[in-house]
Amino acid sequence: MSARIYDAIGIGIGPFNLGFAALAEENLDVLLFDQKEEFNWHPGMLIEGTTLQVPFFADLVSMIDVKNKFSFLNYLQVHNRMYHFYFLEKFHIPRKEYNDYCKWVSDQLSSCRFGYEVTEVSPYETEDGESVYAVHVRNVKTLQYEEYMAKHLVMGIGSSPSVPEHLKHALGETVFHSSEFMERKQNAQKGQSIVVVGSGQSAAEIFLNLTREQELYDYSLCWYTRSQGFFPMEYSKLGLEYFSPDYTKFFYQLPQSQKDQLLQKQDLLYKGISADTISDIYEALYEKSIGNQNPALHLQAMSEITELEKKNHSWLGKGQHIVTGESFESEAEVVILATGYKQTKPQFLPDYLIQKDEHGRFQISEDYRLKTNIANQNDVFIQNGELHTHGVGAPDLGLGPHRNATIINQIAQRDVYPVQSKNVFQTFGTVNKPVLTTN
Repeated sequence: MSARIYDAIGIGIGPFNLGFAALAEENLDVLLFDQKEEFNWHPGMLIEGTTLQVPFFADLVSMIDVKNKFSFLNYLQVHNRMYHFYFLEKFHIPRKEYNDYCKWVSDQLSSCRFGYEVTEVSPYETEDGESVYAVHVRNVKTLQYEEYMAKHLVMGIGSSPSVPEHLKHALGETVFHSSEFMERKQNAQKGQSIVVVGSGQSAAEIFLNLTREQELYDYSLCWYTRSQGFFPMEYSKLGLEYFSPDYTKFFYQLPQSQKDQLLQKQDLLYKGISADTISDIYEALYEKSIGNQNPALHLQAMSEITELEKKNHSWLGKGQHIVTGESFESEAEVVILATGYKQTKPQFLPDYLIQKDEHGRFQISEDYRLKTNIANQNDVFIQNGELHTHGVGAPDLGLGPHRNATIINQIAQRDVYPVQSKNVFQTFGTVNKPVLTTN
């Protein structure tokens, strides 16, 4: 086993752990692994014309260290795109460019090792009596194993596609998850009929893309969603303040039962459709209806597909309207399931190591440490796995730098990055006798 002991080893290299590597570069000795051959963020959803749903300031580093060389603005400067971006006059950048920016950062970080799968992690005591984690990795090309040691772990393994159990039997060439859309789009458009199932941004972007290209391929297109309607995501200024360290702190202090109830009422804070996408869809529908045309398009909310049954070369979708209780059927050659994502289970961590709640979820401290069953100072930090404990900001790119600063400060045992405590205008809890002054 290598004698070198890293301050931390990161498992998974998505935007959050990549941001950790960027912010830690000059402050900690870290190493990160990902089984992908290169950085590629949701390649199946890199649809032409789609943008991030957060401003460009929500890059890997700027919200905690605006002078960092790995900022998006520096990426523009290096690539001679500053004036192009200046004249673009947009806060929300193309998703394709965000992906390219992240690749640019990952290419500069020697700490990022792609093409390596972490197969096992276990507590280990060195010959000097120091407690560490032993991390076993496998080269996905050579299949050779290597071992590394680290004082701490930073787990950023992301999420995986989620498909309802009653639809899994149909998965294949003509029924697939939205995460594979760009890979399978060309074949899908050869079908005479396509159904999109789902309620969020991914479903909307896929429906819009297929609507715009419908006349090129001549297929019918339906969109079914369980949601009450095709509603926009909350994007008011004061609504956005819920994606702040202040709200995260407020949310964390609540009893878990209240957290679970609150999250059920906050879908439109993080699961809705952007107003711009809804507007684009409506404009596309309007355009196609000119001259009393009746395009082969159908949108139906409050409806759940309960069964997919193979019928010759197509699929018969059986569904139910969740308000009226009425049944309906829809036949299509291709079905695209934009049914969201679920937290990826860390197969490399032994179950005995992690404490879970009565629902089988991670127990996580306010400073993003997994609660474990080992009595030492070796921590496992988690990235974007704390929605149930920290609230709606867990998957938000704009809060990634703050979480990374919190993690880095703990590993370094000093304030490498100052963490601000007052970031919003509103108060989420209560304040006794607020002092109001006028100038």
